[in-house]
Amino acid sequence: MNMQKTLDVKIARILADRSCGDFILADAKDADMAYGLAAPGLSPEAHGKEAKFRTLDQYRTQIREVIAQGLVDIVLMSASTSEILTLKERLFENSPITPAIRANDATDIWLAGAEGVYTSTPSRPFRSASLDYAMCGKGTCRPEERKLGADLGLYSVTFNNDLERDMETLLAYKQFRSEAASKGFRYFLEVFAPNAPSAAIADVPKFVNDHIVRTLAGVAGAERPVFLKIPYFGPKAMEDLAGFDSSLVVGILGGSAGTTFDAFQMLWEAKKYGARVALYGRKINSAEHQLTFIHILRQIADGYLMPVDGVKLYHAELKKLGISPRRPLEDDLRSMAQVLSYESAVHPSAAVPSGAEKTMENAPARPNASASMLSRPRGNAVPEEIDDAASLSAQEKVQRNLERLNRIFG
Repeated sequence: MNMQKTLDVKIARILADRSCGDFILADAKDADMAYGLAAPGLSPEAHGKEAKFRTLDQYRTQIREVIAQGLVDIVLMSASTSEILTLKERLFENSPITPAIRANDATDIWLAGAEGVYTSTPSRPFRSASLDYAMCGKGTCRPEERKLGADLGLYSVTFNNDLERDMETLLAYKQFRSEAASKGFRYFLEVFAPNAPSAAIADVPKFVNDHIVRTLAGVAGAERPVFLKIPYFGPKAMEDLAGFDSSLVVGILGGSAGTTFDAFQMLWEAKKYGARVALYGRKINSAEHQLTFIHILRQIADGYLMPVDGVKLYHAELKKLGISPRRPLEDDLRSMAQVLSYESAVHPSAAVPSGAEKTMENAPARPNASASMLSRPRGNAVPEEIDDAASLSAQEKVQRNLERLNRIFG
């Protein structure tokens, strides 16, 4: 019997009471749908000037570790990775985490190969994944088999102020919604900023918000998304959208890796102005120690830490683990540009962010961050000590997470 999922509990509570404080975290490990060989990111070992990347097997091992940790609410994967971890290894059966697949791969995420030109033209819809294979591992699922695998997916759209292309995108989305509803497949809707608009757009955040509202106005019942995933355009755009429709849960995409402060500050600020979900891909995958990074993200999302304190604590934990940070603490407390599209999430082999950018403002520093800050109860979150996490056995981690979940579920 599958364990109750934190996603389902939190979505219900958020819809019932927007002030409940719940926040949903997702680890987006679906980059193989976009980048090709570079998807798993750079290997942590030093290889001089050689651009050596992790293998897909190493990438999947990291996903297994995140599942065992039990602190995110969703793990987003390619359908092929989900087949191994969800259907064959059954890793989510006794986990509070919900497995999800990237359900479509429109052309604006076709980033494989340094010479690719697909992202320079307006996005066109395309879908590799089969819903039945994701749900039960077969071409056609019986109703009782549809919960065996992943029954949640990400569907992405990009509007470019181009009548023909945007209509094509909407028709493909309509077809997907109909199929998903008929099979009991849930989805969350990702809406990117325009990747190649046919005409200039003076106010991109308003353009995106307006298209979301217009698109979903005609979507009812089981065809509606569980939540949204959009770029974080700043406080006003987030407040406008999150406050418009109380039945719509708004989440943000992570964008480029940036500094540790960027990751923590964007989550904290987006939540302050109405977001209730964050899906981080490059930000987690580029971290020096992913599990510690996730652990502190969870503390910030649940109200234990402010961003600056989180950065200081992260560096303190890296030192305890004997891991050298990529940046000195002083540099990691600064902000870099944030980005608005999948392409500008920085190709793993690239050094500089590309695409549309938005600069985040530094939040005021709060001094004297320490591990003791994790012991302050707030909301329905349960504090955990980070200090000994690396030394715990798999069984001890499971037990610790079960204790935490008892508080979440009541």
